[in-house]
Amino acid sequence: MSNIIEILDKVKSRLSDEKFLQNKGLSNEVGIHVLCYQPEDEAIVNSFFEKLKTESGTIFHIVACNLYQIFLSICEDKRILKAIPSMEEKKGREFVMNQLQKIASPEIFIQKMKYAPHNCNDILVISGVGEVYPFMRVHKILDNIQHIFEDIPVLVLYPGIFNGQELSLFEEMTDGNYYRAFNLL
Repeated sequence: MSNIIEILDKVKSRLSDEKFLQNKGLSNEVGIHVLCYQPEDEAIVNSFFEKLKTESGTIFHIVACNLYQIFLSICEDKRILKAIPSMEEKKGREFVMNQLQKIASPEIFIQKMKYAPHNCNDILVISGVGEVYPFMRVHKILDNIQHIFEDIPVLVLYPGIFNGQELSLFEEMTDGNYYRAFNLL
C-alpha cells in the first residue's frame, strides 16, 4: 500500500504542472496520459481522485468520466438494463456480449463523455476501465477521443500496465495497442 501512496503523492504535483495542463512538451501529440497501478489499489486510487475533484485551492479542475457508469447509463437509455440477466440466461453470455457491444459503441460512449466548453486547466479523468471490460476496451475510447479532447489533458486510471505501446489490463490481458499515450509519471 505504501507504494501506491508514494505514487499518488507525485500525481497531484504532476497535475498542477503548467506544462501538463497546457499539453506542452508532447511533440504535438494529444495529451493522453495513463496512470498505472495494481488492481488491488483501485479503491485507494478512486478515493484519491474523488477527493481531488472537490479539493479547493488546486489550479486544475477534474472532469470525471467513469466508463462503467457510462455503460450503465447507455443500457438504461436503451431500456435494457433490467433485462440483461434474463437475456444472458436464455441466450447465453456470448450473445449478450455481442448485443451489448453493438449498443454501447465507442461513439456512444464518447457522446456521453463530451462537454463544452473545455475550460482552462480541465483534466478529463477516465476511470472504470476494469469494470467495463470486456464490453468496452479503453484503447477504443482513446482512439476516438483524440480530436474531441485535444485541447485538455486526458488521464486514464488504469489497473494494469502500459509499456508505451501496449495496455495490459490487470497485468493479465492485452487490452490493445495504443502508442499515442504517455505514462503520467
